[in-house]
Amino acid sequence: MADDGRRGEEDERGPGGVHHQFVLMENLLEKLKLMNYEEVLEKHNMKYLSRHYFVSSPYLSSNTGEQFFMFTIIAAWLINKAGRTFTQPQEDDEPNATMANILAELRAFGVKVDFPPSKLKSGSGEYVCVVLDRLAEEALRRTGFTLRRPIYPTETTEEESVLEDNGELTLSKIEEELIEEPDDEEENMLDLEALKLRTTHTEADQSSKPDDILESTVDAAEWNLEVERVLPQLKVSFSTENKDWRSHMEQMHQHRDHIASSQMETKCDRLQQHISKTMEKVYSREKYINNQLEHLIEEHRGAQAKLSEVTEQYQQASGQVTEKTRVLAEISEELDRVKQEMEEKGSSMSNGAPVVKVKQSLTKLKQEILQMDVRIGVYEHTLQQAKLKEKSNMTRDMHATNIPEPAAGH
Repeated sequence: MADDGRRGEEDERGPGGVHHQFVLMENLLEKLKLMNYEEVLEKHNMKYLSRHYFVSSPYLSSNTGEQFFMFTIIAAWLINKAGRTFTQPQEDDEPNATMANILAELRAFGVKVDFPPSKLKSGSGEYVCVVLDRLAEEALRRTGFTLRRPIYPTETTEEESVLEDNGELTLSKIEEELIEEPDDEEENMLDLEALKLRTTHTEADQSSKPDDILESTVDAAEWNLEVERVLPQLKVSFSTENKDWRSHMEQMHQHRDHIASSQMETKCDRLQQHISKTMEKVYSREKYINNQLEHLIEEHRGAQAKLSEVTEQYQQASGQVTEKTRVLAEISEELDRVKQEMEEKGSSMSNGAPVVKVKQSLTKLKQEILQMDVRIGVYEHTLQQAKLKEKSNMTRDMHATNIPEPAAGH
């Protein structure tokens, strides 16, 4: 999956898109060196950054925890360098909160952030390099550091290096043009100094040679063998200057002629005719197939129309089914409510607790009635006693009034 993602990203941004983070990391390291980032690393007893420390690649060894802590330390240091106050993060801090705070500070500098904070959790990758690079730019801008254009050395004019007063090339200029490039076959190159000395000795020998014709005693076959053996060593290399516009112009003309000739070779009438015939055959075959399959196409169209009608009927039936389902749900709910009421009434009717309470009440009422009867009997007895006593008193009073009075003289 990761390889597919990398391939997709490479297709979107081009073949060099995957290596963009290497360039970002190298530029970031140079900016950090300008600000003496070693002081913050020495403060936390951490090693210096390598050229590709924050690069995410399967070919580079990585430690996610260490890289994330290093990223947070450098980001906090750069934010403070840029003039904003940022608390130095610790190893036990919440990673999501730390990343959100760093991105918030980056947005405060006016940088548009169009990626989630989870892209920074691994502590490596292109997004980590982008965040640190933008923070480093803000810190450099805060310190007043500006990058200037490079100043190239002045070049000598062509007239001063090529022509003399008499219009001929000097020996020193020829030697400068014949300086050999460093190569593995340097030992097989022609030595110009030896050639110059040999030319000098040859001229001296020619001035002192006799007038008689010299005859060679060397065998022609041996001479040819010697020439074949020495021929690879007679190679003269002319170094072309990279800044020579004439060589560039000549190469451009050669490439243009090569491209033009290649285009002329590819424009073949025969190939065009073959393609035209093939296209005509394809068109005729397509027309024949369409004629042969006309009735099948009509049947297919009829089937499509029937399918549309059936689909419409199915949709209508589905609407009716939905309505009936809703009504059924309402009826089911009402039925459940009636069942619950019936169960409550049935349970109340089958429950013997009220009967027991009635029986207990009757028993208690009977006891109270008995007690009332006893009290009534007591009251009646007391009343009879009172009546009898009153009657006896009345009888005694009556007998007392009927006794005659004694005589006066007696």
